[in-house]
Amino acid sequence: MSQTEGPYRPHVALSTSSLYPKGVPETFDAARRLGYDSVEVLVTHERMSQLTHQLLNHIQEYQVPISTIHAPTLLFTQQVWGKAWTKIQMAAKLTEQVGAEVVVVHPPFRWQTKYARNFVQGVREVSRMTGIKISVENMYPWRVAGRKAVVYSPHYSPLGQDYDWVTWDFSHAATAHMDSLAAVKELGSRLGHVHLTDGSGKTMADEHMLPGHGVQPVAETLEYLRDTRWQGVVGVEVSTRKSKDADERDAWLSESLAFARRHMEETG
Repeated sequence: MSQTEGPYRPHVALSTSSLYPKGVPETFDAARRLGYDSVEVLVTHERMSQLTHQLLNHIQEYQVPISTIHAPTLLFTQQVWGKAWTKIQMAAKLTEQVGAEVVVVHPPFRWQTKYARNFVQGVREVSRMTGIKISVENMYPWRVAGRKAVVYSPHYSPLGQDYDWVTWDFSHAATAHMDSLAAVKELGSRLGHVHLTDGSGKTMADEHMLPGHGVQPVAETLEYLRDTRWQGVVGVEVSTRKSKDADERDAWLSESLAFARRHMEETG
């Protein structure tokens, strides 16, 4: 969604997860007020996140488009939309219906053996059949009984996997102790989407800190994407649950948007 001619300007979306436990309407309202380019909808148990007509109504009411649909492939959304492949197919259909351009999915859990066995090829087939970009997100190891455990298959890291498109999340990279700049360079043209956030690298938790507040080379990575004129959406996915009130939450979301534009916009 970025311009291919003239000064480079990033397309920055606000994820509904950034407003959690608030929902879809509050995200659209914040996106419009704060100047975001679009909304990224994480499909959850909230019915409004699942229904095409509700989402189209919000696009019309707030005059803010939806650029990204995040499929309900998280652990806490396992009951949403039934079986694993159904989730991806329905997310692709919803993406087309609301005029978005990319679906974000997580890799399978190891206990989803049949789904995991055909995941790489299956994602490619759904993408080809629907014409929708399906972008697999980098994840991180978990800690089980005090020990590090890899719970994703084929792996939490998309590097070395044969995905057509990859979503890069800086918070997940911090938890996995990965270098985001090196990873993004390695992914090259396969980078399909970015989750703008950060992490301390000191915990196994998924922190989703504000960009620039952690240890990841977030600024350097965004500047690299600017210099290579990457054409994609940067989705702000930060945690605001600890903000003391709505004003502070807005300030954090404004800071994240400003960070993206400061490090990605060309001034000349």
